[in-house]
Amino acid sequence: MSGPYLSPGLFPRDLLRPTVQFILDSQCESGEIPWFPGNYTDPWDHVEAAMGLAIGGEIEAAERAYAWLAARQLEDGSWWAAYRGELPDNLERRESNFVAYAATGVWHHYLVTGDDDFLLRYWPMVERATGFVLSLQSEHGEIDWAVDADGRPKGDALVTGCSSIYKSLECAINIAVTLGRPRPAWLRARARLGEALRRRPERFDRTWESKARFSMDWFYPVLTGAVQGAAARARLAARWEAFVEPGLGCRCVVEEPWVTVAESCELVMALLAAGDHARAVELYSWLHQWRDGDGAYWTGYQFVEDLLWPAEKPTWTAGAVLLAADALTGHTGASRLFTSVELLGGAEARESARPPRL
Repeated sequence: MSGPYLSPGLFPRDLLRPTVQFILDSQCESGEIPWFPGNYTDPWDHVEAAMGLAIGGEIEAAERAYAWLAARQLEDGSWWAAYRGELPDNLERRESNFVAYAATGVWHHYLVTGDDDFLLRYWPMVERATGFVLSLQSEHGEIDWAVDADGRPKGDALVTGCSSIYKSLECAINIAVTLGRPRPAWLRARARLGEALRRRPERFDRTWESKARFSMDWFYPVLTGAVQGAAARARLAARWEAFVEPGLGCRCVVEEPWVTVAESCELVMALLAAGDHARAVELYSWLHQWRDGDGAYWTGYQFVEDLLWPAEKPTWTAGAVLLAADALTGHTGASRLFTSVELLGGAEARESARPPRL
């Protein structure tokens, strides 16, 4: 089943206004955006939903989301893995990619609004968060996925998590440069992380079974700019048939007959990053069959049992739908954030000039 085929300059405002409203209606007065009303909130998905609000023109609501986030930040720059209202809901760990994603959200919001005051207001939050994340980087370049309740690193790294951090470091660097506060150490840390993602697979999944069965491990290095150009196209081609179910979407896990909307939207943006516009448009057109009457999107569809599963419509899925639509249509100034790499202040040129490490 196919829905609308999106083109540059033609953002489907009427189609997606209910999706924006769903996030808005799910947001608490405090600014918190839970997975869905009555559920918990995690920092990463909270930011994803806030970005969706900004794309939908709900700037004040998005800024309340960042104010809520800043108010929850711990002294060391991190956040707990989950919250319910004012209180942590998970005191077992603090995840590095959750913490880093604050920079992505803040830079995204600035690209949408051009609001210098907003960027300056949240610089301390970004600086502290980035410092926490980089404190977990090893000499080999990878970044530990989490610390435990006592602040001890968990001792392993995730491809998807580190890829997300790679994009967040790009955003943090750009915030710093824009504010006239460059952080060359962040640029060097990002370069080391990119090397680990591209050339040191042994630094990931060291203490558990490989996560390569998850589609995000497949496409996140492309989505976040760690793998680009011909290498990106080859990476996506290598497992396309394993993960993509024609007419339905992208599987979450390779062996399960279950396609998920958020991963499919992220794959849309990864395809755009790799220069495959046609398949990105086609894939996105399949996803609107998983939309409910209120404009929200179900998590996913189990196509052997022919059922929507789980019976949840997360705010972060709605955010991903809006991010992919923006990327396809160029609706906002942030539309290319996940489909290109841009390091300000000449940093990108300096990094690309580095000789490849063999």
